[in-house]
Amino acid sequence: MSSGQKPAPPPAILVVMGVSGSGKSTVAARLAAHLGWAFVDGDSFHSPAHVAKMRAGHPLDDDDRAPWLAAIGAWIDLHLQAREPGIVVCSALRRVYRDALVRGRDAVRIVYLDGDRALIERRLAQRQGHFMPAALLDTQFAILEPPEPEENAVTVGIDDDPAAIAATIAAELGLGQGVQQPRDLA
Repeated sequence: MSSGQKPAPPPAILVVMGVSGSGKSTVAARLAAHLGWAFVDGDSFHSPAHVAKMRAGHPLDDDDRAPWLAAIGAWIDLHLQAREPGIVVCSALRRVYRDALVRGRDAVRIVYLDGDRALIERRLAQRQGHFMPAALLDTQFAILEPPEPEENAVTVGIDDDPAAIAATIAAELGLGQGVQQPRDLA
């Protein structure tokens, strides 16, 4: 950024992305609580049939993901129209999925939780009660397309505890409770 440019205004909606087990839900919930923003886990938009498919160890295909991404996009649009900042968790592993959530929505920003595969495997082995089996991690890494520079995503490592990761994200985006509010969407 040149000295004459203003920094970009903070986003109004964050999409926290990464593979299963990267800590998306935990980190995003902490960040939302810290900022006082709305929070939703994108998993809640999966149909029962798609949850059953994943629970059975079968990855979703693009046809399965299309209505899920549309539902997340509708949540984003609802919050943008209401001028209510929010954070949504969505694996968004491929560029085309992120484009579906960001394109035409200037106030939306991607946050990528990037981590070592061995660490993520250990986390998945300890996780209980989630429909996404650890066996599908291979398929997630196989389709993962980390954000490119032109996507203007914030990439944060997952080695720290969730509170520290959330604080890093807030700092990277210039967000803080009572410090700076998201851009005016008028």
